[in-house]
Amino acid sequence: MPEQLAFRLRHATPADQAGAYAVCLQTGDSGQDGTADYPEDPEALGRIYVGPYIHLEPDLAFVLEDDLGVCGYVLAALDSERFYQRYREEWLPAVQGRHPAPAGDPAGWSPTQKLYYEYHHPDIYYPAALRAYPSHLHIDLVPRAQGRGQGRQMMAWILGQLAARGSPGTHLAMSEANERAHRFYLKLGFQEVTRVGATLPRVIYLARSLP
Repeated sequence: MPEQLAFRLRHATPADQAGAYAVCLQTGDSGQDGTADYPEDPEALGRIYVGPYIHLEPDLAFVLEDDLGVCGYVLAALDSERFYQRYREEWLPAVQGRHPAPAGDPAGWSPTQKLYYEYHHPDIYYPAALRAYPSHLHIDLVPRAQGRGQGRQMMAWILGQLAARGSPGTHLAMSEANERAHRFYLKLGFQEVTRVGATLPRVIYLARSLP
């Protein structure tokens, strides 16, 4: 692959949705490529983890691009409680209308069908332990943008944006299988709050205060 010379971080627009959904898919298996898991609907993950932020929190939605197109994003919600309410009331109804909940034995559902179930029964985790960190964020980069310092710069940028808007702290969720990401967040001052899940890999929630 030719060396990419320039990365640009900018506000996301609805026109970036397809590119950002592709990044979400290519990092959707605990940081690895999840394309093989969702062959019947490659945009299924993006409708949960990307689309709502671009449309409901545009001031805090940013994409990273290079000469080949969108290669990463960092997305945040300033007030998680308000965001989740809008997610249920404004984003999910249209998604639910296009993608009915699966029927039958859940043991036989494909990964895509499990996401369709989540569209209709959103599993939102926002316990008291996270209320001191009311903002939350997501960041993903495809392999060609990794290892170049872009993730650290993007995190510094979004944390600064949240702090400038008066947020006292932020949290994020990640798979415990993604050890590289876990080390990355700890270096940025995040601390583990809890691990959730009855099966492996569990979900790790990390948080940090903002100045």
